[in-house]
Order: sequence, then C-alpha cells, then structure tokens
Amino acid sequence: MPSPKPSLFNGSQTPKETNSEFEVFRLKFEVTRAWGAKLHIGTQYLDMAINWFKYSSPASFYFLAGKMIPLFSVAAVLFCAVGLYIGFFVAPTDFQQGEAYRIIFIHVPAAWMSMFLYVVMAVWAGIGLAFNTRLSSMVATAIAPTGAMFTFLALWTGALWGKPMWGTWWVWDARLTSELILLFLYIGFMSLQAAIDDPRRADKAGAMIALVGVVNVPIIYFSVKWWNTLHQGASVSLTQSPKMATTMLTGMLIMSIACWMYAIAVILIRTRAIILERERHTSWVGELQGAER
Repeated sequence: MPSPKPSLFNGSQTPKETNSEFEVFRLKFEVTRAWGAKLHIGTQYLDMAINWFKYSSPASFYFLAGKMIPLFSVAAVLFCAVGLYIGFFVAPTDFQQGEAYRIIFIHVPAAWMSMFLYVVMAVWAGIGLAFNTRLSSMVATAIAPTGAMFTFLALWTGALWGKPMWGTWWVWDARLTSELILLFLYIGFMSLQAAIDDPRRADKAGAMIALVGVVNVPIIYFSVKWWNTLHQGASVSLTQSPKMATTMLTGMLIMSIACWMYAIAVILIRTRAIILERERHTSWVGELQGAER
C-alpha cells in the first residue's frame, strides 16, 4: 500500500480547527508585539527621564546652565531692543494719557515678573523643603534678588506713572500696598537666609517664608476686583478682548518675553555662583579650579 501523504493536520483535527488555532496564535503574537513596542517606548521615556534627572545634581546643572546662559542672554537683548522700539517709536500716543503711558512697556512686564517669580521661588523652595534636594533650594535662593529687583522696578515705574495721572507719587492703594508687601517678602527671604550660617537650615527657614507669602500673590492680582482702587484694571485678560491697540499689546508682550529671558539668564548665573560657593569643598569644584588655573 502506498504510504499516506503527510498531512498538515494532526489526529482528528479538521482544517477549521487548525485555522482557529492559527488565529489564536496570530492574535497572541500581535498582542505580544504591541506590548513589546509599548515597553520599548516606555523604556525610551524612562531613559529620557533618567538623563534629565541627572541634572538635579549641582555638578551636572552647573555645566548645563553654563551652556544655556549665552542663549538666554542674546534672546533677552534682542527681544528688549524690539520691544522698546515698538513701545517708544511705533505704538501710537494714548488719547487720554499722552506720551506718559509709554512707561507701561516697562511697568507691566516688571509687575508680572515680580509675581510670577515669587511663585516660582516658592515652588522651588517647597520642593527643596519637601524632598531635601540641594539644587532646588539653590535655585530658589538665586531667584529672590531678581524677583526683588522686578518688584522694586514695578513700584518705581508705577510711582513715575502715577504722578502725572493721580497727582501724587504714592497712595495707599490695595494693589500698591500688596506689591510693597511682596517686596518686603523678598527682602525677608534674603535677609533670613543671610542671617543663618548653616545653608541647609537657611534654606528651610526661607522656604517657610516663601510658602506663607504665596497668599499675597492672588491678593495683588485680584485687588482691583475685590476693592475700589485707584489702580486701573488688568491690562491683559484671558476672558476679554484687549483694551489697547494691537501695536501697544505687541510691544508689551515682547517686553515681557525680554524680561523672562533676562530673568532666566541672571538666575542661571547666580545659581552657578551659589553652586560653586556651597560645593567648594567637593572634588569636582577643586578640579574645575585647577583646570582654570
């Protein structure tokens, strides 16, 4: 008898049953491949997170900041030049305030930065307090002088603007008073840290002031809505159309970006200085000083 031809089916399996098994195998393979792709993507994200996490080390951040400072410095100069040109030479004269209104191109960005930098400082100080991370506290310490400078600039330009508009340099208006309190909070943060010799204890004490003082920021912003004040309302609102000419708004926003770029550059410079001061006894700082010699 002729030998039976080899069959693709085993035993009593029918072609239909075998096709079903093949479909199950194919589905399992597709699911496995899909999960493998997801796992690969997840591994890539994990690697990226680890690569960025290494910059939480003061030593790694020191060199990263050194690379970023020139970029933000150049951007600050360019945006400032364009913003001032639009504000002082392109924007039209205000029909009510005349040329005096042009101080808005410095006053408003400075006021925005004074509030936002305080929140950022409090966040970094809070992270340093909660997780005991050295770099977070160093960044918070570096932010404080720049935030105080913008707060003083907002108060000073506001006084220059208020004199021709209100007839006086200063009024105890809700917004002006709360902005002055913000300046005192910045000064208190810096003074307390300077008064404590141990940097870790100084960071913790400063963080407490920074976190408590955050409550003053919404008071500054909403003061013109909560109380009847002399100070005008918000210059820009997310819920309403702009109340100023497009050219004025453009110049003010560009100046705000310039202030941002300047703040980042200066904060990075100051952070590097703080890192060198606090890490001066470490081996990598010693090697850096030896290489510079």
